[in-house]
Amino acid sequence: MICRPALTRGSQLALRRQGAAKLAQRGFAAVASPTASYEPTTIAGVKVASRDDNGPTTRLAIVAKAGTRYEPAPGLTVGLEEYAFKNTEKRSALRITRESELLGGQLSAYHTREALVLQANFLREDLPYFTELLAEVLSQTRYTTHEYHEEVQQVIQLKQAKVDAAAVALDAAHSAAFHTGLGEPLYPTPNTPISSYLNEHAVAAFAEAAYTKNTIAVIADGASQTGLSKWIEPFFKTVPAQSSTPLTTAASKYHGGEQRIPKIGGNAMVIAFPGAALGANQPEISVLVGLLGGESGIKWSPGFSLLSNATSASPGATAKAANFAYSDAGLLAIQIKGAAPAVRKVAEEAVKSLKSVAEGGVSQETLAKAIAKAKFNLLSASEVTGTGMVHAGANLIHGGQPLQVAETVKALEGVTGDKLKAAAKTLLEGKASVAAVGDLHVLPFAEDLGLKV
Repeated sequence: MICRPALTRGSQLALRRQGAAKLAQRGFAAVASPTASYEPTTIAGVKVASRDDNGPTTRLAIVAKAGTRYEPAPGLTVGLEEYAFKNTEKRSALRITRESELLGGQLSAYHTREALVLQANFLREDLPYFTELLAEVLSQTRYTTHEYHEEVQQVIQLKQAKVDAAAVALDAAHSAAFHTGLGEPLYPTPNTPISSYLNEHAVAAFAEAAYTKNTIAVIADGASQTGLSKWIEPFFKTVPAQSSTPLTTAASKYHGGEQRIPKIGGNAMVIAFPGAALGANQPEISVLVGLLGGESGIKWSPGFSLLSNATSASPGATAKAANFAYSDAGLLAIQIKGAAPAVRKVAEEAVKSLKSVAEGGVSQETLAKAIAKAKFNLLSASEVTGTGMVHAGANLIHGGQPLQVAETVKALEGVTGDKLKAAAKTLLEGKASVAAVGDLHVLPFAEDLGLKV
């Protein structure tokens, strides 16, 4: 049942108007400043992190230790993702859809290499209903045969067909870097024999191991700890404390290497190096990502970043840098896609740019811009992309603490040109992980770029 107080529609509208009037009376100067960092706690055995800016909407997410790194067989993570918000012991999928739409809520499920995320966005006063729903998805989902064959299997096949050259290259770079664990592809390729491993029974067994109090974290953006405590305690009683068959994986080890995959219909390259793990004190990596950049944030201008300038002479090609942070490892990746000759040229320019940083060729003005970009990326992570919620949850389920934004910003401001130079030099002196996908007759080898693998 919907846990909103049993009021008439007119009464509910009246209360909402009163709330809106109170917000309007506060005026612009009285707008509450948002809390940047998530505050961790434990409620009824469940790891919880929240922050509250007293806004009208809430984002609530379950971050489960069920990413592709932990799946015992290919396809189980995406199978579990597709079963989310379908039939449960209490509600049909149709009822879940109708109730959520009636309350104006949004439901989504997605996964990373380390986590499966079940998320609900809704009006603040509907916290009880969506807390109950998420707990119900964890402990009472029905993994039915007909849904697997009629829906889950079909969606997985559609997603496999949409895997483009850029995604294949990023998976290949992870495979070269870590082999197993983090090296598993984010989505199984069309050539992966998942039918040998994947069915409704295997997904149900994976859910039993992944959906426990030991392997999940509840992350709330726009809810108080008091409100969460009131509803998590009763609704999460049905979630088991632990599984009889816990998920395990070996510690990540960086290897480096090269993969080349022929593909028709797209060209992409990924040049990657060891990056910063979650919670690691390596602010220079974040600043280096800001310096490398990619697409300009200013219209009609290539911007200051090294990669945006590298692509300016190769129309149609795009390049971007990112640090993929995991619980015990990180991967700093330069991702390039476009026509094969353009990808080759941009790859060569990208490595030259990185070498120029290692030789100390970064001015104070450019360094200041890179630091400012790194700060923006950090502070906008939750508001724009939602990655802050995922990182907070991933830290908790792996025994760490959510990112402390104020401390991290201060560390970014302390990055100097010498630190950036040393970081770039260390990357180039070590082994790279290089993946080329597409027209291999044109795309360069790592050796052609002057990289060690």
